[in-house]
Amino acid sequence: MSVIQYTERQNQIINIVKKNQPITSEAIAKKLNLTRATLRPDLAILTMSGILEARPKVGYFYSGKSNLDFYKDYIKEIKVDDIKSLPVVVDESTTVYDAIVTLFLEDVGTVCVVSKGLLVGVVSRKDFLKSAIGGVDINKIPVGVIMTRMPNIIVAKPEESIIEAAEKIIEHQVDSLPVVQDAEVDGVKGYKVVGRISKTNITKIFVDLGTKASI
Repeated sequence: MSVIQYTERQNQIINIVKKNQPITSEAIAKKLNLTRATLRPDLAILTMSGILEARPKVGYFYSGKSNLDFYKDYIKEIKVDDIKSLPVVVDESTTVYDAIVTLFLEDVGTVCVVSKGLLVGVVSRKDFLKSAIGGVDINKIPVGVIMTRMPNIIVAKPEESIIEAAEKIIEHQVDSLPVVQDAEVDGVKGYKVVGRISKTNITKIFVDLGTKASI
């Protein structure tokens, strides 16, 4: 990821704040023989990047955070709920053929399988390929026969950080995770599928940050 490259004047401001904190914008401007209006854009960039902290009626402080620290903290604050996609779901009784059609129409790698509204399994492209090669009659066999069943499914909760979700994806070598909430149907406790988070969702975050950093 690229990081913000500070100008010579911005580095001068950082050094001044380090040595004289807290210090007002007026005092900084005086030390550089410039007007406060001239420094305003520089101070805005330095506070937004997290390297300086501004406190009303007090002045500027050096936070000690690098650009990388700023982005790291920002990423930690992003929750699964913030970037999740809509779930792709089929019922357990759906035929393998119809589930394959759903997978390709929705352009996803994994489909969630539910029964009475609760998550009971997941089925991936690899599962479909195995069933086709194995001679399964995909027009008659329900997807529930070939799916990976609970509790052998790795899930993510909306309140988890994207770091936690990414670690699960890497550790379990899967393309995506169902995003779920605790639910109960007819006295049966389980998970309601409310979304999905994939490698693509997470990659988009880093691309977005990299783009912003290079501006």
